Amino acid sequence: MAELGPGRLMPWVPVAFGLGIAIYFSAEHEPSWIAATTALAGAAMVTALARRRPVAFPICLLVTAAAAGFAVVTGRTAWIAHPVLERPVFGAAITGFVERREERERTDRIVVRVRTFEGGRSPVKPERVRLSVKRGAAPMVGEFVSLKARLNPPPQATRPGGYDFARDLYFQGIGAVGFVTGAIRLAAPPETAGFHLGYTAVIDRLRDGIDDAIRAAVPGDAGAIASALITGKRDAISAAVNDAMYVSSLAHVLSISGYHMAVVAGVVFFVIRAILAVVPGLSSRRPIKKWSAAAALLAAVAYLAVSGAEVATQRAFVMTAIVLLGVVIDRAALTLRTLAVAALAVLLISPQAVVHPGFQMSFAATLALVAAYERGIPWVTHSGDTSVGARIALWGGRQIAMLIFASLIAGLATTPFAAFHFHRAAPYGVLANLLAMPIVSTWVMPAGLLALVAMPFGFDGPLWRVMAAGIDWMTAVALWVSSLPGAVGRVPAFGVGALLSATAGMTILCLLRSRLRWAGALPIAAGCVVAMTAPRPDVLISASGDIVAIRGADGRLSVARFENNAFTVQEWLAADADPRPANDTTLKEGFACDDAGCVSSLASGARVAVARTAEAWADDCKRAALVISTRVPPPLCATTAVIDRTMLQGSGALKLQRDGEGWRIEASRPRGTDRPWARTGDGREAPSAITPTRRPMRDATPRPEDLQAED
Repeated sequence: MAELGPGRLMPWVPVAFGLGIAIYFSAEHEPSWIAATTALAGAAMVTALARRRPVAFPICLLVTAAAAGFAVVTGRTAWIAHPVLERPVFGAAITGFVERREERERTDRIVVRVRTFEGGRSPVKPERVRLSVKRGAAPMVGEFVSLKARLNPPPQATRPGGYDFARDLYFQGIGAVGFVTGAIRLAAPPETAGFHLGYTAVIDRLRDGIDDAIRAAVPGDAGAIASALITGKRDAISAAVNDAMYVSSLAHVLSISGYHMAVVAGVVFFVIRAILAVVPGLSSRRPIKKWSAAAALLAAVAYLAVSGAEVATQRAFVMTAIVLLGVVIDRAALTLRTLAVAALAVLLISPQAVVHPGFQMSFAATLALVAAYERGIPWVTHSGDTSVGARIALWGGRQIAMLIFASLIAGLATTPFAAFHFHRAAPYGVLANLLAMPIVSTWVMPAGLLALVAMPFGFDGPLWRVMAAGIDWMTAVALWVSSLPGAVGRVPAFGVGALLSATAGMTILCLLRSRLRWAGALPIAAGCVVAMTAPRPDVLISASGDIVAIRGADGRLSVARFENNAFTVQEWLAADADPRPANDTTLKEGFACDDAGCVSSLASGARVAVARTAEAWADDCKRAALVISTRVPPPLCATTAVIDRTMLQGSGALKLQRDGEGWRIEASRPRGTDRPWARTGDGREAPSAITPTRRPMRDATPRPEDLQAED
């Protein structure tokens, strides 16, 4: 009963709320918002009736929280409902306002809020489209443009169990992706852009001005990273440095999150409080701590605006704001209850964040650190009665120990999520963070803040260069750590069950206060075992059917590619813990190809054929255990397992494993799936298994190839 005491249930409420959201995303078809709200009302009534029962009430309360999460995300999806392009459109004529602009290494990207749309025979008019443009050719946010573009439906997951890009884009209001063809013409807007877009345009121009000032003072990767830390524009960082940051576990520095918000608020809080403390008599008569917290909150608001206010930054701001408000109202600044309130606030604003890796990793790290702070390392806040000299002598050792312990705890807490989403682990993450983060906290970020203050007066240049010197140290650490033996910890893909098991174990370990918390080690261990024993696919097929990977006798994937889509191949290799790049020539070695198609063999000797022409069918149907084609097979393939155009339509990417004489198949969009971002097209169901069966004659007209835009 100790775990049911006053205040003990609060941290579990956002867990149940998030579980309800996760259940929503696992549904095969879109739930009814009426059913969701009815279930919530029923659960709330039962909870009210059970309020005097010590055991039933907590259970009913958590069930109600789960029902609330389910209802909130169902209502959110119904509220933002918008059309999604179902098939490619070539030469679409679009006019609209530019809502967002991103600079990238090779191209730029814009999001256009569509006003008029002429897409040939397409019955769908997307409300927003995301378009790639030539680098440096992107118009400003808020401008009204007229252009032509080639559009595709939002990209699906590249493999079963992979991240669903279409779902992410749907909640951003984007119904199509593609690229601009020809010139972008600016035009006088036929209507006002609206207050929100006008505000966004002002902030975007402010960010551009800061970015230009930083790049002028500091060229190269140091300037790009400095701009990423201040403005959130991180796409100009070179690939080599970006990869090194990920391998060394320093990539979290590049994305403005809770750490950056905490540093900015902390620096402002410390400086303001120090200034007020030197005023005679003020600190003893006035609540300067609260004043400093209020000033830090205003600084956090300004940083949120300047940095672009992306979803991850919004989450960080909510958490920081709650901590600072706790200081203002004399409540403990950082507790499990504070974290619970922050999580609830984020999930109410953006319920879809629960399936995003940024949300999962940031709150997992914070939860583990707060739990360790409250129960695991009480010496952190113990000052003792030592003399001033002894305190100064002990300060360095204590802070170093705190940094090592915090890096270790945060690294362990985020490892399951990094392994699941990015298929990577960082063996030397603690070392890299120990060497780099003190410099970032005490040198890089304070210098950047001073540069921002000095910028209107024209004295920011030297401060940007001071900031760059600290960034150079961080970059050097990242490059050195990434070059160490075994620095790249590659993890093969595993199912969501292992991640849920590990998450449940960590939640139990962190939230329970009695000895029962050690029971959380069991699901963590079970999740690790399941992840390490996850089977790897024998065959992978892209959604278009134009990329096929076969696992050969050497245990590695061989790839036959008939379209220029390196992104899918790279995702497959990463999920297979394969270090080869997508352009590696050895990827083709397992296939024998000619103009008619390609042939490869599994480790068992079973032959897999990729038929590209009608002439290939005669030989492939006689010899192959599996034939893959974007065509429809002739009757002579009656005894051969076939993945054809009919099966590919609506199923998304496929994963197959040999099962005796047949095949077990898993689709990115399983049978019955019908969500706003994942329609099954013409209603055909994705297969769950295939065995040799007789097929009637069908139309053999080939399907036109999809023109894939840059992902």
